[in-house]
Amino acid sequence: MFDLTPYAGRWVALVGEHVAGVGYTPEEAVLLARRNRPKERLAVRFVEPPGGEPLSLPPLMDELRPFLQTHEDPVYLVGGAVRDAVLGRSGKDLDFVVPRQAIKLAFKVGDALGLPAYPLDKERDTGRVVLPEGGVTLDFARFRGADLNEDLRDRDFTINTLALPATAETTASIIDICGGLADLQARQIRLTHDDALRNDPVRTLRAVRQALSLGFSLPPETATAVTTAAPLLVNTSRERIRDELVKLLETAVPHEALRYLHELGLLPVTLPDVAALADVAQSPPHHEAVLAHTMSVLRWLVVVETAVLTPAAPASPALQLAQEAFAPYRAELNAHVDRVVDGGGNGRLLLRLGALFHDVGKQETQTVGEDGRYRFFGHDKVGAKRAKVQLRRLAFSNQAQEHVAAIVRGHMRPLLLVEAQGAAPSRRAVYRFFRDIKSAGLDVGLLALADHLATYEGPGPAEKWANLVAMVAGLYRFYFERYEETVAPVPLVNGRDLIQALDLVPGPEIGRLLRLIEEAQASGQLTTREEALTFAQERVSGI
Repeated sequence: MFDLTPYAGRWVALVGEHVAGVGYTPEEAVLLARRNRPKERLAVRFVEPPGGEPLSLPPLMDELRPFLQTHEDPVYLVGGAVRDAVLGRSGKDLDFVVPRQAIKLAFKVGDALGLPAYPLDKERDTGRVVLPEGGVTLDFARFRGADLNEDLRDRDFTINTLALPATAETTASIIDICGGLADLQARQIRLTHDDALRNDPVRTLRAVRQALSLGFSLPPETATAVTTAAPLLVNTSRERIRDELVKLLETAVPHEALRYLHELGLLPVTLPDVAALADVAQSPPHHEAVLAHTMSVLRWLVVVETAVLTPAAPASPALQLAQEAFAPYRAELNAHVDRVVDGGGNGRLLLRLGALFHDVGKQETQTVGEDGRYRFFGHDKVGAKRAKVQLRRLAFSNQAQEHVAAIVRGHMRPLLLVEAQGAAPSRRAVYRFFRDIKSAGLDVGLLALADHLATYEGPGPAEKWANLVAMVAGLYRFYFERYEETVAPVPLVNGRDLIQALDLVPGPEIGRLLRLIEEAQASGQLTTREEALTFAQERVSGI
């Protein structure tokens, strides 16, 4: 390989292995090269200066770098990939910008890697290559503006304005025109310019997400700007708002996301029914208003997820009890929360949405008794309807709407079962539980534990906690070990059997009889076809 070290810190325009032009910008190098070699194909490359620290770039860059070195225009890695490389974080997606023909470059890279490429936005000249491993994406875009500097200044936050020539590998080559490196050092989210949020109000939500995912702060001027721009979200695509809310719930601290949304004035614009819970008081054993309680439930849900879904040592004996009780079903529960759902996301997202909305019906149903205690009769059913409406407004899939509504509708059931039956559910109770809310019952079990922990700010009365853990474990045991016996038994008879054996006429009464038979079968009362027909005959007179 020919030696380019004499040109360290500068751009060179190459014709084959010959330097045709040199400059402090790629434009200068190309201009000089065109004077010397007006018709020959150029490759523009940055020669890295000495002294920088190695960047933690994704290994894929090692595969891309030789190809990008031969491109006729400068190629820059920008945004989150550079930020994460500086922070030593493992990044996934890579964003590149070029002066022109970005879609063409995407197809060239796709061909070089043997992967498909496609245009994202022909008008804006943006293309994408998707790698099969982990859904990694390579995005290629034309500059937003006349040059790289205009492109970087048009971005959201200073920490996302860093750029790196795609052939470079060290901090010495980072382009920082907005003070992004200083803000990374200060661990703060600062806007690139005063109009950053007005130009794209979704950045208000992104500011919260970036602060949480990076563990950074929002300085007062950023927080004030977010609050001021929050009302502008009403004119923003509901899909974009949904996508940002999903990413916030998927962080390791969803409760902090909800707190930020509340404190910055973003909640009334994005989740008005949840915002309305801020001043809804509750009676002991609750110790918080409903919105604060919801934040606590989300916080404890993450704790429960860790204790139940991983082998990590629990933080308390109470959580140890839960971990041991659910250990036989860890693999099945992980498969449940990891499953992909319609419209994107996974089962864990639906669980957290259920936690977010579980008490959303309390604002409408709050009453005060003669004893001064607050009560919320029917808040589970009202909340299920409200959750479904809110999710529909945010363009969630029908599957997500129905599943989350089922979680909200059923979230009180485990506690009510404990009060009625102690630590062990009857077979009839198990059948009715899963009949009413289907697989959402698995989520309800985890949510019930988090709800209890949030109510007492810990396990509370030892016997009550132990009974709740045992009750949920019992529900899981029937679901995972005796599903066809108790949850969804194989029918002993069908409608035609009833019509023929009992001389009945087709109609809704047949369906009612079949449901009664199925429940009796699930509870262990019926085991044969003959018993089912006798059971039906005994009830015909009551139809």
